Amino acid sequence: QVQLVESGGGWVQAGGSLRLSCAASGSDFSITSMNWYRQAPGKQRERVAEIADTGRTRYIDSVRGRFTISRDYAKNTGFLEMNNLKPEDTGVYYCNVEGLLYDTYEYDDWGQGTQVTVSS
Repeated sequence: QVQLVESGGGWVQAGGSLRLSCAASGSDFSITSMNWYRQAPGKQRERVAEIADTGRTRYIDSVRGRFTISRDYAKNTGFLEMNNLKPEDTGVYYCNVEGLLYDTYEYDDWGQGTQVTVSS
């Protein structure tokens, strides 16, 4: 199993910025993709950004141009840089990592979530 520790959430006024981090640790694992999801109150969890092992990135329309997902491959850490934040970005943000254990077994693990609150 891979352990994920998130950090970087908080409170910010609209137009501000936050940077989320997700550090993965464990034994004999590789990462295929890192994803950031968010869940707003009363809404379903949605994936907002994805970065594949190739470096290819994807974003949902509402964050494209404002959010940037990246990875430090050497440190098994992912980041979500969020700029020009809007109140509708408020929610709990979760890191999700997919990959292989021992080059054989697929895994899909989640971080504990970090709260992001954007005030108008």
